[in-house]
Amino acid sequence: MKTKTTQVEPSGRRKLVAGPLSRGDKWFFRSTSIAAYFSFFLVALILVFLFNQALPVLQAQGFGFVFGSEWLPEKEPMVLQLAPMLWGSLVIAFIGVVIATPMSISMAYLIQFMLPKRLARIATTLVDLLAALPSVILGLWGLIVFTPVAAGWAEILNRYLGFIPIFGVADPENAFRSSPWIAGWIVAVMIVPIITSVSREIFSQIDRDLINGALALGGSRLSTFRRVILPTSSSGVIGGVLLGLGRALGETVAIFYVLNLVMKINWYQLLESEGGAVASWILARFGEASPEEKQGLMAAGLVLFVITLLVNFLANVIVNRAQPWRKSS
Repeated sequence: MKTKTTQVEPSGRRKLVAGPLSRGDKWFFRSTSIAAYFSFFLVALILVFLFNQALPVLQAQGFGFVFGSEWLPEKEPMVLQLAPMLWGSLVIAFIGVVIATPMSISMAYLIQFMLPKRLARIATTLVDLLAALPSVILGLWGLIVFTPVAAGWAEILNRYLGFIPIFGVADPENAFRSSPWIAGWIVAVMIVPIITSVSREIFSQIDRDLINGALALGGSRLSTFRRVILPTSSSGVIGGVLLGLGRALGETVAIFYVLNLVMKINWYQLLESEGGAVASWILARFGEASPEEKQGLMAAGLVLFVITLLVNFLANVIVNRAQPWRKSS
């Protein structure tokens, strides 16, 4: 039977040296490689399909498709422009990330450094269960249970901070519900498990001697977190935040339930009952769309797909560079 041996380098570090692969190892390597390459192949096929469907609309609309603010499929010639929905997706995702990031980092710190092992396992399981909840369930919860609560928070913000433009409203009687504020909270609930899982994994790889040394020198838990844990793990945490951002940009059903979709750019008024989201707009329009409008919706999906792909790629690069074993290899 083939075995693996270790060699000691001049620096004193042990290096694993693998012997020849057995037949089982070769088949396992080939099957996993095929599965990995097949996933890339599927992504490429989706991208090609969306581009092929979207090409006529992109040629007809030009840059106005991304930067314009009208969606008039009944007009001749047809005008299909996506800017309000694209801007709305970015705003909602930003709100969600701002809300979810401190909660996620706090939860990851609690699980990794403060809870006993048994409670930490239970908390980890609950976080994973939250990640597995279908978005339609969260959307219904947000519509029926959370919307009245968040609308009350929005009224308080408008009453005391209405002089700040983002908390101001033009018509208080018709504001607060179905707003980007509420949609951002729903998205935050959905991305908390993602950021928490990545942050917890990065925290677990920090050298405990660094933390124990800081505590032994008289540092408090807060100062150790600010000066040791967070700077050491910042790249990985940022990668987790970007992964959550990618999920937030592509969320569909939950936002569709709680947001009033309006084809008008809501630049900064988070409490107004109007906003946009690309994925929810596709869901709302696809059932009754003409073949030409469906091509425009495919083009919207292509834009969202490319943005999400770039965000996730950047997140993976950052997370991989934050792995200690990669730095030492």
